[in-house]
Amino acid sequence: MRRISGLLIACAMAVSCWAQDATFNVATYNLRQLNDGDRRAGNGWEQREPVVAKLIQFHDFDIFGTQEGFKSQLEDLKRDLPGYDYIGVARDDGKEAGEHSAIFYRTDLFDVVNHGDFWLSETPDRPGLGWDAACVRICTWGRFRHKPSGKEFLFFNLHMDHVGTLARTESAKLIKRKIDEFGPELPVFLTGDFNVDQTSGSYKTITEDGVLTDAYTRAKFVYANNGTFNNYRTDGFTTQRIDHVFTSPSVEILKYGVLTDTYRTPLEDAVSVDTNGTAPEELDIVTFTPRTPSDHFPVRTTVTLP
Repeated sequence: MRRISGLLIACAMAVSCWAQDATFNVATYNLRQLNDGDRRAGNGWEQREPVVAKLIQFHDFDIFGTQEGFKSQLEDLKRDLPGYDYIGVARDDGKEAGEHSAIFYRTDLFDVVNHGDFWLSETPDRPGLGWDAACVRICTWGRFRHKPSGKEFLFFNLHMDHVGTLARTESAKLIKRKIDEFGPELPVFLTGDFNVDQTSGSYKTITEDGVLTDAYTRAKFVYANNGTFNNYRTDGFTTQRIDHVFTSPSVEILKYGVLTDTYRTPLEDAVSVDTNGTAPEELDIVTFTPRTPSDHFPVRTTVTLP
């Protein structure tokens, strides 16, 4: 009887584990590479990074693709995101030289089953320009296991070329082939800065056969009051989305949002704002400069695996 009871408890625990809902947050964020021009304009990485890290934590990014980050930037984020790690190598040499398309993930929520990198070119196994691209471009991928449910999925993250039209289209086709190679039976996420909006030819190449769908079009709730590129402007508006989260049709999209968080930096000649008597006299509002944490807004989705 004791042995039977033990078996029943073990079975109940196993059923409970596999019954866990595989719901989590997937995001993409172009971090904007570290450079002196941004620093001179008041948008230096050392100023933006703490805001980026807190934004990620406050909005509960569980797993997310990044673009443009140099090794030092990724290490800064890892330092300020306790409980996160990342995968991905640099595009210029396959090691640490140049920008990354790294994938960050919560280590308490996901295991990395397998991972790797390939280049968006005719020779994806080594660094090099592809087709008509202006820059070397890389895609980082991982096969992840969601610990609470045991469910696995594929995650691809990339930064498509900003010039090469052919390169973007062929890169989209390459991703489809890699899905077939790495795990066509698994749910798939594809995130990144695609440098094209929802009306472009390469966007249609990604979505036309139904293997991947735009999370924006399938979300049950959408919060997107702007497009995703801001050029460090807090007063700009666009309907164009060039940063995307694509998923397999079987993935349920609960929420989709373009996060337009801003922050403020002081002015040398800051003055108090006149509230015209509409606020308590103890309240002191001072003029500061509004800024964005990156020249892109992040996209965040809440998803459930099938």
